[in-house]
Amino acid sequence: MTLPYRFDVTHTSASVIADHGDIEAGSETDHIVTIAGRLMLRRDQGKVAFGSLQDSTGRIQLFAMAKSTPEFDGFTGLSIGDWIAVTGIVMMTRRGELSVRVDEWTVLAEAQRPFPDKWHGISDPDVRYRQRYVDLWVTEESRTAFRRRSEIVASMRRILHEQDFIEVETPMLHPIPGGALAKPFVTHHNALDTELYLRIAPELYLKRLVVGGMEKVFEIGRVFRNEGMSTRHNPEFTMLELYWAYADHGDMMTLTEELVAGTAMEVLGTTVVDYDGREVDLTTPWRRATMEELILEHAGVEVSLDTPIDELRTLCEKFGVEVKAHYGPGKLILEIYEKTCEAELWGPVFVTDYPVEVSPLSREHRDRPGYTERFEAIVAGRELCNGFSELTDPTVQRERFVAQEADRDAGDDEAMVVDEDYLRALEYGLPGTAGLGIGVDRLVMLLTGTTTIRDVVLFPTLRPEQAEG
Repeated sequence: MTLPYRFDVTHTSASVIADHGDIEAGSETDHIVTIAGRLMLRRDQGKVAFGSLQDSTGRIQLFAMAKSTPEFDGFTGLSIGDWIAVTGIVMMTRRGELSVRVDEWTVLAEAQRPFPDKWHGISDPDVRYRQRYVDLWVTEESRTAFRRRSEIVASMRRILHEQDFIEVETPMLHPIPGGALAKPFVTHHNALDTELYLRIAPELYLKRLVVGGMEKVFEIGRVFRNEGMSTRHNPEFTMLELYWAYADHGDMMTLTEELVAGTAMEVLGTTVVDYDGREVDLTTPWRRATMEELILEHAGVEVSLDTPIDELRTLCEKFGVEVKAHYGPGKLILEIYEKTCEAELWGPVFVTDYPVEVSPLSREHRDRPGYTERFEAIVAGRELCNGFSELTDPTVQRERFVAQEADRDAGDDEAMVVDEDYLRALEYGLPGTAGLGIGVDRLVMLLTGTTTIRDVVLFPTLRPEQAEG
């Protein structure tokens, strides 16, 4: 049997339902349609057969009769999962089921593997993630989540375009890893005979564009971090990063909450969402609190950069935090915060005033020496985004890079290295600028009520599949 190379379809399931969903039971129209999709259900009743055809917009019933359907026995011999096209009139059965009568039909592709149980979908999560091409057909929640993901990304783009941000693309292969504290993936370019790194963040390239006069830029794209996997982490994930000249971290917090709340309202029709059985109210404005205020609230201890380092180490031991020899006060305070506070912040809350030690690209706080104008938005107990007033002084930036290299030499494989070209760009002048990075996957998780990142990434990273036999 030769299968068609192409096929003309006139309608979708959804359009047929929209146009004819209100006709009377037992009636026929004179409207002929051609639809295509997978045969997902079929039941035979002698000289009559019913089927369910599913396309990307939904399902609609097929009604076949031995006296009028060509090759009726062939139709009743189709396998669940076969791609078929059907041409026929639109009708309503006596039981009130909108249907397309099978006046003509053809096979577009055969399902040579059996589809999962039509009522229960795929129960094994590993199979769902490996065989997403099947999961999308049999699991309504998956189809809904990925349609919603598309709407969320489109909404963010629309909001940023309305505020005159320009979308750009920057390299994914970097000669120097930078823009975040993370371990990179390493590859080799044969023609140049040099090591390259999959980007851990587009930050340093986007700020080069601000130096070049692009005052409001953003990029939505994949970033790669050679780290462990969990319900919140996948080695490759999608990040929205944006940079805004002449703005500071306060402006960026306002934009962040407006962007997230605006996307929720546009996509869901509300700023109140249900996540893991609890309500999250994204209505603006969001709370703002310093890291040290939150440690006092949740851990009951008062700390600052002036706290003796031995006391901070003792507190880390008390809270079960692993301490490395090169950790300074800023890193110890961050570790205490992450251990005692972050998971408890249902939020949304902007955590502010991160120490310089853990914020190598952030501008020093104008009122608090030793701290930076950096924030993270925590929603439902997890980081949603990171932003700050950008460090613009090339001399200070070099000092921060050198300090990071010292940490790397001490064994921190997530620390940064000196990027001479980025420093050269800063020497041409970067005005006061604010930056933001939002984890798109985590935002999708939040707005779809999904508790594992694998349910919002079409093809998550998995262990290699064991060969059969």
